[in-house]
Amino acid sequence: MRDLDVDALSRRYGPMVLRRCRRLLGDEEEALDACQDVFLRVIERRTRLHGEYPSSLLYRIATNVCLNRLRDRRRNPVTRDETVLYEIARTGEPGGLSEARLLLDRLFGRHPESSRTMAVLHYVDGLTLEEVAAETGMSVSGVRKRLRGLRASLTEIIG
Repeated sequence: MRDLDVDALSRRYGPMVLRRCRRLLGDEEEALDACQDVFLRVIERRTRLHGEYPSSLLYRIATNVCLNRLRDRRRNPVTRDETVLYEIARTGEPGGLSEARLLLDRLFGRHPESSRTMAVLHYVDGLTLEEVAAETGMSVSGVRKRLRGLRASLTEIIG
């Protein structure tokens, strides 16, 4: 079968793929992202894939996508400090915003402005260390060192 109808596959098998992603990842947001990745991979390869057994194909792709995400998670674990930075970046509460702003002012007051840029690119925009390095003109190890310094300062501030 040539050129799979990805839209029809998504409507019919999307719930199955999402259940598989939820089961493997244990996180709703990450499962939704992984589910989208599955169908993006199908779109990218739709002329080369065989649609003879679509549920098996999608199940296998979903498993591989999730296993890759789990492997990446183990290689680059999110520390407690990074979790705090993510929460601060995504806070939506009016009172929380001013508290977060005070914490960020204290944190970034100890570091160069470029460290703030790196933190936003990595933690808020989701860029990889390599992408942050390319954007800022620094080496990956330099970016990693700056972010490690920010995490150390955060740990010191929140005690």
